[in-house]
Amino acid sequence: MQKLIDQFGRKIDYLRISITDRCNLRCRYCMPAEGVKNKKHSEILTYEEIIKIVKTGIKMGIKKVRLTGGEPLVRENVEFLVSKLSSLGLEDLSMTSNAVLLSSKAESLKKAGLDRINISLDTLDREKFKKITRRDFLPKVLAGIEAAAAAELKPVKINMVVMKGINDDELLDFVDLSIKKELQLRFIEYMPLGGEAEAAKFISSREIKALIAEKYKLYPAFTKGNGPAEYFKIKGAAGTIGFISALSEHFCSSCNRLRLTADAKFKPCLAGEQEIKIKGMSSSKIESAYLKAIELKPACHQLDFKKQNYLRNMSQIGG
Repeated sequence: MQKLIDQFGRKIDYLRISITDRCNLRCRYCMPAEGVKNKKHSEILTYEEIIKIVKTGIKMGIKKVRLTGGEPLVRENVEFLVSKLSSLGLEDLSMTSNAVLLSSKAESLKKAGLDRINISLDTLDREKFKKITRRDFLPKVLAGIEAAAAAELKPVKINMVVMKGINDDELLDFVDLSIKKELQLRFIEYMPLGGEAEAAKFISSREIKALIAEKYKLYPAFTKGNGPAEYFKIKGAAGTIGFISALSEHFCSSCNRLRLTADAKFKPCLAGEQEIKIKGMSSSKIESAYLKAIELKPACHQLDFKKQNYLRNMSQIGG
């Protein structure tokens, strides 16, 4: 069976799977206030279809899988899917969640075989959380983070999308969180893939790092994971901090991933328009879809704040 190596020599061994297009938040940079029109149930991949796609992918070189959404925990019985995927021999099985529902599910997810979790959190201020997400769920998210740590879903990673004039005044608060707790804080550049993409809110990783370095000396660090973050540690800190520079210092030359949308399409690139339909296919046709996806994988993304009509919002891709 042919392995997943694209035309630029990149080895594709990481699959991000959006298991639902639904979400219980309405983050301003991710989707409009009214949300997006959800796909019909018949259009969404079943768990059995997802397992079949992953099995074929493993034969072709997929070693790592991340479950995303929307918000993956709004889909019923996600533990069943985690259990089945965990039994396939993957090197790493992880999830990205907003943690609103995590406090009651962290332990069962761990028992089902989930290795670790990334949690999206852009502010530690309750009023600001309500403004960014249009929901008053910050206490639930903080409880979810504690539950993830208690369940040993480690490393627990916290993803903060930094927005100038919105939450950039909290950078040191998040750094302090990584000093006190065994968390991996990642500062992510704001991207034009959502409801209110505004160039004025963009702040580069270089600027973010410089602001933090005014108070703390940063030492290079290594941490487990599949992502492109550049990690650092502060002397005496329990956790680490990382920077993901999707726009200012893109990491496309080392991209090792494909994305599978909830409505059964491979996306070779986060910001690309190309999509390969895969629902209802036989194993041989799934293999062909994988190969077509890597054939269409571009050398680099074309994210640009001047473009506002992307095919999908971030909530429909899974990040």
